[in-house]
Amino acid sequence: MAAAIGVRERSSRSQWRRWRVRVPVLLIVAFVHWDTGAADQTEEYLKREHSLSKPYQGVGSSTSSLWDLLGNSLVTPQYVRLTPDLQSKQGAVWNRVPCYLRDWEMQVHFKIHGQGKKNLNGDGFAIWYTKDRMQAGPVFGSKDNFVGLGVFVDTYPNEEKQHESWRKSYSPSMQRVFPYISAMVSNGSVTYDHSRDGRPTEIGGCTAMVRNLNHDTFFVIRYVKRRLTIMVDIDGKQEWKDCLDVPGVRLPRGYFFGASAVTGDLSDNHDLISLKLYQLSVERTPEEEKMDKEVFIPTVDNMKLPGETSTESMSGFALFLIVFFSVLGLIFAGVILLIVYSKWQERNRKRFY
Repeated sequence: MAAAIGVRERSSRSQWRRWRVRVPVLLIVAFVHWDTGAADQTEEYLKREHSLSKPYQGVGSSTSSLWDLLGNSLVTPQYVRLTPDLQSKQGAVWNRVPCYLRDWEMQVHFKIHGQGKKNLNGDGFAIWYTKDRMQAGPVFGSKDNFVGLGVFVDTYPNEEKQHESWRKSYSPSMQRVFPYISAMVSNGSVTYDHSRDGRPTEIGGCTAMVRNLNHDTFFVIRYVKRRLTIMVDIDGKQEWKDCLDVPGVRLPRGYFFGASAVTGDLSDNHDLISLKLYQLSVERTPEEEKMDKEVFIPTVDNMKLPGETSTESMSGFALFLIVFFSVLGLIFAGVILLIVYSKWQERNRKRFY
């Protein structure tokens, strides 16, 4: 009996020794895992002053409202309708408060629906982050030659209908299926090309079948560390899918968020259910902080926007070549002048012999 008790005691002490070693190791591993995960996470904070959601209290109708209505837009208890399903309408809603966030995410809950079938619908809507606000125009209900970012949900293929020769010249990978989501950055000198559905100036895009669906449709615009990302959730599966991802997008702070839509000969209801803006708290290394300087004109790395001075988009090597060949040209010109001067002196000396 005593021997059995001794065996159990030795076994207990042996197990305790093993656990005494394991527990600190497990705690350290758990802490490291938690710390690493926490470092990788991005914290989000809803910014109500830049968000639009039910019950849309006071939108466009009071001095205390954070949002203004423009054109044919109207507010109902369930949505903000930018345009009705009628021809030649345009409307918009604009935030009154400029956004000074460095990193942000805009979640867009929307619905596009109407009586038109297949491609007999139009024209689409846009989400804006721009310097100017409340200016109606031809680009999905807002002004052309804007300064900032435009994200377009284009439901009508102008290029396919108007320029069959252009469409046939594209490879199958370049041909598009509409509706189509695209993004454009402009410094004010870039014009949106309607006849080609903005193709010459877009920085990326994707097909998104978003019309006349019975479930909710969303897309999200994320701007983090000068990287613009757009993802869509349009299949009713509560899953984000990639649409575009572009690094080196430089947007100034202090611009305004807005949304606009337009109809032409063809039409749709363009409804916003919500716009929710989140501030993203993102860690940066000292090197990233040093490089992440404030910008004053919208630009995209490796993409020359019209109106930019040549030195703004010029690499250091290109500047070196310009300076080198300029100096070389001056030296060459100096040698030529020296030769000409020597010949002139030689002719003058021959006159005296």
